[in-house]
Amino acid sequence: MEFLKKNNIRCIIIAFITLALTLIPTVIQAHPSDEYFAKLSRTDVFYIYLELGFTHIIPLGFDHILFILSLFLLSPKLKTIIWQATAFTVAHSITLGLAMFGVVSAPSHIVEPIIALSIMFVAIENIISDKLRPSRILIVFAFGLIHGLGFAGVLKDLGLPKKEFINALISFNIGVELGQVAIILSAWFLFGKWFNQKPWYRKVIVNPLSALIAAIALYWTIERAFFQ
Repeated sequence: MEFLKKNNIRCIIIAFITLALTLIPTVIQAHPSDEYFAKLSRTDVFYIYLELGFTHIIPLGFDHILFILSLFLLSPKLKTIIWQATAFTVAHSITLGLAMFGVVSAPSHIVEPIIALSIMFVAIENIISDKLRPSRILIVFAFGLIHGLGFAGVLKDLGLPKKEFINALISFNIGVELGQVAIILSAWFLFGKWFNQKPWYRKVIVNPLSALIAAIALYWTIERAFFQ
C-alpha cells in the first residue's frame, strides 16, 4: 500500500509538471538566429526546447499520441507500458541524435507514411492478439527508429542554436518524453487503472479504440503517401 501511495504521488507530480509545460508560451517558432540565443542563458535555452519537445507531442503530435495509446491499450499496466516506452525512447533518441548530427537522413515523404503505418500495425495487433507478446518490444524499437527521424524533421524546421546544440537537443528529447508520459498517465487514470481487469475490457475498450486508431492511421498512410 505504501508503494502504491508513493507511486500515485509521483504520477500526480509528473502530471502537474506536464500540464504546466502546456501553459508556458512558446518563445520561438522556427529558425531563430544565433544572435537571439546569445542573449539567453543555458537554462533559458533548455526550457525553450523542453517546451517545444513537449508541445510537439501535446497538443501538436496527434499521430504520436495515437501511437502511444495503441501501445497502452493491449496491456495497460504501468510496468508493461514503461518497458515499451523505454524501448521506443531509446530507439527514437538514437535516430534523432544521428539525424541532427547529419549521420543519417530520410525524406519526410517516406518517413511520414511509415509512421502512419506503424500506428496502424500496432492498432491491428491489439485486435488480433489477446496478450502482449515478447516480440512487441522489438517491433516498438524498430518503429521508434522511424519516429526519431520524424522528430528530427521537426527539430530541423525549428532550428538549433550552434552554441547550445547539445543542450537544446537533449532538452527537446526530454520534452518529447514528458509528453509521452503525460499520454500514458492520462490513459492510465482514465481507464487503465479502473477497467483493465474487467472481463469486457477488450470488447468495450481495446477493440473499438484500436479499430478507430487503425482507420485514422490508414487514412494518414494514403494521404501522406499519395497526396503530399
